[in-house]
Amino acid sequence: MTLEITPRTRLRRSHERGHFDRNTINAILDAQPMCSVGYVIDGLPYVTPTFQWREGNHVYWHGSSASRAIRASKGAEVCLTVSILDGFVMARSGMHHSANTRSVMLFGAAFVVPDDDKEARLSAFIDGLWPGRAAQLRPNTAQELKATTVLGMEIAEGSAKIRTGMPVDDDEDYALPIWAGVIPMETRAGPLQPDPQNLPGVEPPAHLTDYRWKA
Repeated sequence: MTLEITPRTRLRRSHERGHFDRNTINAILDAQPMCSVGYVIDGLPYVTPTFQWREGNHVYWHGSSASRAIRASKGAEVCLTVSILDGFVMARSGMHHSANTRSVMLFGAAFVVPDDDKEARLSAFIDGLWPGRAAQLRPNTAQELKATTVLGMEIAEGSAKIRTGMPVDDDEDYALPIWAGVIPMETRAGPLQPDPQNLPGVEPPAHLTDYRWKA
């Protein structure tokens, strides 16, 4: 499936970096849970960092029911972005330095996940990162669920933008004795750091000891 190109998603420059197929967009959303959501309050723009997760043709995020960001986004047009830095591109001139990145920008109206579906969506969020963890946790209380709002948005309007490869310098600059290339960047999971208040004998489950997430 390919998303329709709209005036908001059409790339004005570097068209070759644009991708509208769902497989590419889904892969970037699934690789990086951290996102930013843009919205408007009283005519002024705001952007809030949060976690997102994808289920099928929808993307979700959550927050405090009292949050201004959450309240302003209900039923409103929002812009959700995800970005992954893959490398610094070192060129032979300052103007040609760049970055290898993968990013997604989505537009749409945010809807409120109903109360009877909220806990399932939150469990899907946790299990999407650490499969099997939701069932091992203390159940959410009614007050916790009341204090949490889950928002969703259909993945219907948006695009991905990807830059890969080496620097693109001016032809004459390739004769300069200046090192150029790429500094690769990665996000990886590090060694577990146990909470000092863990009960004696409680060992981390396999979904943590075997965790190998990499953006």
